[in-house]
Amino acid sequence: MTMVTETISSGRRGSVAALVYVGIVAALAALTFTLLADLMAHSDALSGAQARLAQLESRSKSDPAVGATSDEQPAGSPFLEGDTVTVAGAALQQRIDAAVAKIGGAVRSSQIELEGPQAKDGFVSLTANVELPQPALQLLLYDLEAGMPYLFVDTLAVQSPQTFGEPESGRMRVVIGVSGQWQAKR
Repeated sequence: MTMVTETISSGRRGSVAALVYVGIVAALAALTFTLLADLMAHSDALSGAQARLAQLESRSKSDPAVGATSDEQPAGSPFLEGDTVTVAGAALQQRIDAAVAKIGGAVRSSQIELEGPQAKDGFVSLTANVELPQPALQLLLYDLEAGMPYLFVDTLAVQSPQTFGEPESGRMRVVIGVSGQWQAKR
């Protein structure tokens, strides 16, 4: 009888051991599958990012409006052009009007400040009320700060569109304060 009991218990041990072995192999297979799926998702995300990067690089090479590369210096004088500070203010206003028009926006109003705290250092300031498409704000800021003459964005207030739904279809209202240095011709 002891022999029969030993045979049954050793048979159960073998069955339990086989069951544990199968369970461990199944868990390792599931873990491997999960890790491979995660690796493939990261690979797809990396491929998408590389495609977007290639698209941006090709766009920046073919579109001069995107700006100069780091090796190139923008053309033009770093100072506002004009024989007088009033003419320099008008040049600043034309520069802002052109930058806003280039991105599909509209200047609703603007005010040139020839006298102010920075005026004694030769700076001319302009505050403009602008309406533009949402995606164009970054392009406007880049154009103003990276181009010539050197312009500085002093203030920026953005009001998002009042319409709900498609966020990029609405036009934003932006109040922007820009200043540039004027140097009298000698």
